[in-house]
Amino acid sequence: MSNLSSALITGITGQDGSYMAELLLSKGYRVIGTTRDSKNIKDRLPDCLLNNVELVTWKMLEKDDFLEILVNYKPTEIYNFAAYSSGTGMYDDPVSVSEVNGMAVTRILEAIREVDCSIRFCQASSREIFGEAIESPQNETTRTNPRSPYGAAKLYADSMIQIYRQRYGVFACSAILYNHESPRRGLNFVTRKITQEAAKIKLGLANKLHLGNIDAQRDWGYAGDYISAMWLMLQQEQAEDYVIATGKVHSVRQLCEFAFERLGLDYHDYVLEDSSEFRPAEPVLLTGCADKARCQLGWNPSIGFKELVYMMVDADLRILTNTD
Repeated sequence: MSNLSSALITGITGQDGSYMAELLLSKGYRVIGTTRDSKNIKDRLPDCLLNNVELVTWKMLEKDDFLEILVNYKPTEIYNFAAYSSGTGMYDDPVSVSEVNGMAVTRILEAIREVDCSIRFCQASSREIFGEAIESPQNETTRTNPRSPYGAAKLYADSMIQIYRQRYGVFACSAILYNHESPRRGLNFVTRKITQEAAKIKLGLANKLHLGNIDAQRDWGYAGDYISAMWLMLQQEQAEDYVIATGKVHSVRQLCEFAFERLGLDYHDYVLEDSSEFRPAEPVLLTGCADKARCQLGWNPSIGFKELVYMMVDADLRILTNTD
């Protein structure tokens, strides 16, 4: 157990933020979470967290507001998940994406430098910094080549983290996260769309599932595992960046197969490919090599792909039937 016992989580109502809050609470941390909007917070935060975390509003574009949060709450660790998500939104509103996913990280780093340089900071980066990758699998030394405003903003944040680490001595790390899913994944992501629609079909609430290229492949892992890696990163003697991935790829077709299999159905009977939803083919597969995390952090994924899909399907069935 770390002797660091207070953590600030930005974007606590999202998938990753909520899993991080659960992990830290289980380790005895005091957990403070930021949210852009405190309205309807009960609908966006799991019940197990509502009465166990402290919430504060931060809109991400004001450094002075963040300075005040650091002064008032005195966190010893910060985990940043506040961002525009990837998925279908990577190309939407490039200016706002740049502000929130890029500049906001610099504001956090500068606030740390001004208030307390001993605060440890972990940034949720993304495989999208590699974009049109020049090699596969990718690791920490692979040349970056973002292809979207989302990827470019994440790369800018990573670059500023390296500068603050080297120039100002801030303990700051980037976790280069590959696709990671869970029952808390948003419905704008293909994984959750598939598991929920499969559950609806099983219950007679839908009859077909329209998807893009079902032979597209991704390196998919479990969000809870990736959160554990980020915590481990802040427990090291030195701040470093790490690729967090399974190193294994699966197709959307396999995801459909497992999701419908869990429900006793054959995906061939329900899944329709829609060419209008096809994304351009990736010239090099985006899959991560997490050897550094395995060797230096002792990290390994605990949940396999099929188990993850089953978990998500089971959760969507419970949600749709209103059962615990």
